[in-house]
Amino acid sequence: MTEEHTRRSGTPGWVVATISGIAGLFYAYAMWAGVSYLVVMAQTASAAGGSLTPFAWIAMVMTIALPVALFVVAVLLGRRAGWWRLALYLVVGLGVVAVFWLNAQAYTTTQVVFQ
Repeated sequence: MTEEHTRRSGTPGWVVATISGIAGLFYAYAMWAGVSYLVVMAQTASAAGGSLTPFAWIAMVMTIALPVALFVVAVLLGRRAGWWRLALYLVVGLGVVAVFWLNAQAYTTTQVVFQ
């Protein structure tokens, strides 16, 4: 019965909060970098006398929304699992955010994103 009870209870709340809080700082940095990049690109387009293309807007907004969404998904999936699964979900989510961030930067530096 003790083993069954331990399995159901999962990781203690303070461990989930600590791991999520530390990882959340990295996700917050990724989100803030997306906001900063969007502002810089919008200012650059405005200085050039144009505006961002709709696809560029979508890519830039996704650099802000994706870290938030993946953080929430990782915490919801990992909070009832073991602490190592929670950490793994958060690291994988951060890897996906990093890949998307690199794709968004590659798009905005190689394509015409101003109209």
